[in-house]
Formats: sequence, structure tokens, C-alpha cells
Amino acid sequence: MNTTTEPITDTALGLVIEGASLALGDGDATVQALDNISLTVRPGELVAVVGPSGAGKSSLLAAAGALTSPDAGTISINGTDLATLNSAARARFRLRNIGFVFQSGNLIPALTAGEQLELVHRMAFGKKSFDPRELLAAVGMDHKLKSRPDQLSGGERQRVGIARALVTRPPLLLVDEPTAALDRRRSQEVVALLARETAERGVATVMVTHDHDVLHHCHRVVEMVDGRLIS
Repeated sequence: MNTTTEPITDTALGLVIEGASLALGDGDATVQALDNISLTVRPGELVAVVGPSGAGKSSLLAAAGALTSPDAGTISINGTDLATLNSAARARFRLRNIGFVFQSGNLIPALTAGEQLELVHRMAFGKKSFDPRELLAAVGMDHKLKSRPDQLSGGERQRVGIARALVTRPPLLLVDEPTAALDRRRSQEVVALLARETAERGVATVMVTHDHDVLHHCHRVVEMVDGRLIS
């Protein structure tokens, strides 16, 4: 682990998943995507989730990200039980409290790096004034303020994606295969950046990855198999 900040231990903060189960499909095609999952990630903690394809990692991110609801169990973020939110409230909560980092950044092609961040801020807070340069500087991308995604390298797109995910100062950051399209050096740089921002901003971060070379940047590594956490 490269960061020195230890996770916060307050049991009301961060991501708390208790006994979450989720079945997908119908009849004989039903798959137990999540099978009695319990996982706690505290502010300032970066937790990697590894496992084979089909293990349930994407379902875990979807449930933690309030994109789907488990059939059983509870999921809370900073003390808010997601099951208590209706559809509209859930969407508002997700926008302000959960940052998503996708493969290859998943940026909007027509927008500059600065505009990517400004759009998220406007969606979350309306027309309140916002300058994206500080966040872009934090990820080493302020010099690319006016560059569009096709003018950025893969690693640069991921850095902008991380900055965009942090715009609302969310308590939870969910990261899906951030190094899938990057070479080894850029993979190390991106995950080291994630670890640093997690620690410095006190974010609870869950990162799904197949890249075992970057796991030393994480506080913990848990493994999923057949919808269960086995470590």
C-alpha cells in the first residue's frame, strides 16, 4: 500500500453491505449473481474485488451503486439505507453520493476535459459556480482543460474520468476495470492515483479488476466466486 492514511473506522460511514443476495434471470436460467454478500469499505480505504468472469463483480458494483436493488439484505452509504429511497430519491442520491469510474474513462466525445466535469457539477448542483481546474490539477490534467477525448491518451482519459467522478465529493467511488485498456506503466500510474485520491479525500473506494499487478496499491483484496465473497 503506497498511501499512509488509514481508513476511518466509524461504523456509520462508508459502504456497508450486509447479507445482500440478487438473482438474475428466470426459471432454469436463474443465476445467483450475489449470494449473501457482506462487505464494509471505510472512508479512505481502497478495496479491490477480483475473481473470474461471471463471478458477480459487476452485480456487486451495480447494487452498491444504487443501479439495482438486492432481493435480500441491506446496502447503506454513509448511514443511508438505499432501500428507503424511492426511484427519484435514489437517482438524486446516486448523482451526489456515488462516483463512477469506467473502463477507458467513458467520456463524452464532444466535450472537453473541463466540460466533462462542469456537466456533472451542473447536473448535481444546478448553475452554482464551478471551476474544474483544481480537480484536473489534482490528477495532473489541468494542462488538458480544453482537450477532447480523442486528443487524450488512454491514461489521460482515465485521469479525467477519475476527476469527473470526484466532482460532487462523493463518499463512495466505484471503479470498473480501470486498467483494462492501458499498458503496465499507465496502469500503475492510474491505480496509484486512485489510491492517493482515496486516502486524501477520505473516499470509500471499490475497484473491480483483473489486473493483479496493481493490487499492492490497495488496502485490501477480496475475491468473488459464484456470487460469494470467499476472502
